Amino acid sequence: MDLSGCFKAYDVRGRVPGELNPESVYCIGRAYADWLRPHRVAVGRDIRHSSRELTEALIRGLNDSGVNVVDIGLCGTECVYFATFSQGLDGGIMVTASHNPPDYNGLKFVREQSRPVSGDTGLQDIRRLAEAGKFNNAAVRGIVESFDIAPSWRAHLLSYIDRSKLQPLSIVANSGNGGAGMAIDLLESGLPYRFTKIYHEPDGDFPHGVPNPMIEENRAVTSEAVRKQGADFGIAFDGDFDRCFFFDEQGRFIEGYYIVGLLATYFLARHPGASIVYDPRMIWNTQDIVQAHGGKAVICKSGHAFMKQGMRAADAVYGGEMSAHHYFREFSYCDSGTIPWLVMGQLLSEAGRPLSALVDERIRKFPSSGEINRKIADQQAAIEDVKRMFVPGAVSVESIDGLSVAHERWRFNLRTSNTEPLVRLNVESRGDAALMRDKTAEILAVLDRHA
Repeated sequence: MDLSGCFKAYDVRGRVPGELNPESVYCIGRAYADWLRPHRVAVGRDIRHSSRELTEALIRGLNDSGVNVVDIGLCGTECVYFATFSQGLDGGIMVTASHNPPDYNGLKFVREQSRPVSGDTGLQDIRRLAEAGKFNNAAVRGIVESFDIAPSWRAHLLSYIDRSKLQPLSIVANSGNGGAGMAIDLLESGLPYRFTKIYHEPDGDFPHGVPNPMIEENRAVTSEAVRKQGADFGIAFDGDFDRCFFFDEQGRFIEGYYIVGLLATYFLARHPGASIVYDPRMIWNTQDIVQAHGGKAVICKSGHAFMKQGMRAADAVYGGEMSAHHYFREFSYCDSGTIPWLVMGQLLSEAGRPLSALVDERIRKFPSSGEINRKIADQQAAIEDVKRMFVPGAVSVESIDGLSVAHERWRFNLRTSNTEPLVRLNVESRGDAALMRDKTAEILAVLDRHA
């Protein structure tokens, strides 16, 4: 059995049934059990048509290895994280392919305290064990216990806000026919909000396209609904709702970079002097906000495994990536797609100002390009060309995650994709949008010579 095509940098994903099927998932479950030697493991699944069958195979593999399974059923990835740390389990596995097309599925793994299992922390060991197919025989077969995570998960989510301070906001929520609708429904009765629900019902066929708000054309329906409803803000989710994307009251999509800064202000007001972790793609806005609010800004390589490691090392109260992953200390340093919009609701309730006003201040101070992708075969040659052109005169050059080059008034980060022949460019400046646009165009011109 060759599983190399399914095991990615952070998880397992593949087409069903060609690359991923009950037989391979059974073997992966056995391999995870042999690698981790857990006693009790949480298992959850997303809304895809193949998820139930694959989950049954996974649970069978775990049970045959002597592992007891806490089955939390249909849920989001953050529910597996929550079940694992809140119930003191030895690990957790989520059956999901997030925002991939309907014919894909996959697996996300954690160990105790919801610590991530990724490429350099055991994922490839699991692959090798699964491919070998020689598993330890259990003296006693494991059992399955069903567990309703909703009540304790809901209580935990609401602990991040003070409901007495909330205003009766109007919110557009686009679940993309993924799983986020169940979280909205669970929380709705305890909040003074009026929700306009779009593509709310789970549907594994994804009839309105894959639930991925990073794709620009997928944003229009949320933007239009915000304007039509006169909503205070909009939110949209990927399939397993571990990411949350925001739209202001004008229907404008807000880059995740600026959301990180806003959420940082919320947590620093409640935890003075705390550490905030952020990724290296764009940094000046976050650094400025954290410093102004008396916090400690901690830079960390992007990617959920690195961010969680950085969060733990710094004991950071909050961490954010511009890719819309947000991490929370009280959530065992894991990412949640639900906590961010709950916090945003209270932020806006307390501020008495619209989201556009809060964000525009920061955009004027630190305008940015947003992430721009270019498909390039010889990525290293392209990056070397950019170095030759733009490193001279720089005040700093860093390689925490790709190439980060800062000049006095502008900076950029250029990094390669883990999974595709792409380079990703982010450019920002200090209060000079024209300079940011000019430098973005200059770097893209160099990259395009290699396209």
